[in-house]
Amino acid sequence: MSAGQWSPFEEYMYRKMEEERIIGAAVAVSRHGELLFQKGFGVRNLETKEPVTPDTVFGIASVTKSFTAMAVMQLAEEGKLSIEDPVNAYLPEFSLGSLQDPASVRIHHLLSHTTGLAPVRRREELCKLSDHLEYLSEERHELLGRPGEYFSYCNDTFLLLGLIVERVTGRLFRRHVTSRLLDPLEINRSTFSLEEVSRLPDVSVPYVKEAGGNGWKQADWPLLGNYEVGGGIRSNVHDLLKYGQLYVNGGRCRKESIVSEASLRRMRHPVHKVGRNTYYGYALKSTPGWEGRTLVEHGGSQPGVSSHFGFVPEEGIVAVVLTNVADVPVRDLWLAAVNSALDLPLEWRAKEPDYEASAEELERFVGFYSCVEGGSVRISFVGGALQADIAGGQFTLRASDSHTLVTLKGEMPLPFFWKDGEKAWAVLLGSRMLTRKE
Repeated sequence: MSAGQWSPFEEYMYRKMEEERIIGAAVAVSRHGELLFQKGFGVRNLETKEPVTPDTVFGIASVTKSFTAMAVMQLAEEGKLSIEDPVNAYLPEFSLGSLQDPASVRIHHLLSHTTGLAPVRRREELCKLSDHLEYLSEERHELLGRPGEYFSYCNDTFLLLGLIVERVTGRLFRRHVTSRLLDPLEINRSTFSLEEVSRLPDVSVPYVKEAGGNGWKQADWPLLGNYEVGGGIRSNVHDLLKYGQLYVNGGRCRKESIVSEASLRRMRHPVHKVGRNTYYGYALKSTPGWEGRTLVEHGGSQPGVSSHFGFVPEEGIVAVVLTNVADVPVRDLWLAAVNSALDLPLEWRAKEPDYEASAEELERFVGFYSCVEGGSVRISFVGGALQADIAGGQFTLRASDSHTLVTLKGEMPLPFFWKDGEKAWAVLLGSRMLTRKE
């Protein structure tokens, strides 16, 4: 595509940045390693007005998880572990305070967020991965079901993969990932180290929304502690295109094989259905049937970070969008970039079906759902229609089937779950299961 063919996308970016009050963003797209588009939008620092460039360093948050999963797959290829092994084969101390049989939790469950544990209270002050083992075993955490029965994001079990890496290799997690992935890929402006970030030029300033206002305030880079295993890399769109090339080039970088194509396929292979036609694998989500192609992707969110990364394997397309603000619809920007590369309408997407729900059916959704990590949603009737109160925002809802509600703005589906009784007992909000609280 010529530069001129990306003009509609650029106009879309400027419009969305104004609507969503996005301060700075960087976008890059490639096909089979050939750069199709890259550009910085807005500023990386509100005070200095320095512009964003394709080399600007941002947080990437949970996009980090695929790096961790790839490092685990490398060790599996080398015969140093098996994905099907129980976690306590490598972490004998492992237990979940509420789980009767810890041996039923396998590395597979950590990678796919299917341990059965609901999101737990974050403990960012914990900086030794072994301390998280103690935390998980000492407290009684909410269980959703048996391992493999439900999908729900749980950073606190995912980060145990970092401890398994350390036990197997004898090296600090961040050093191992740096030496096995970052260095061979020559992505030299990507790092776990905030000290290194402070020494780099062209670094974004993170911003969060002001409480009760329409402005932004500067945020400190989160220290994260053990959560760096799932969210600690800071990078840029140029580096992440190089990383994405592994997925569309059979795991090869130049002439060197970094990871096998079979391992990469397993990472994106569906493990658990998380949407109408979307599945979670190992730190990657896949949506087949996107006009005959497959979208593979993962997003990230932290204070001062909204990120999205992914690829279209059939076309060799890799796309990355990074921003320096929290809680903005960055996936919309990423989809528009991918659609542009596929020559589809910018805002094309598969729509949730229409469903005429009875008053009795709608009443079954009403209630307050939350988790101890902090997420919550309240479903109530307002003016005769269902409304969701999410993070202080109000969203009018419609039904797309007997167990799914959809926000009118943004078409975000909310799948609900039933066990016994008339009322739903849980809802999947984004990637987290929130359970009903009376």
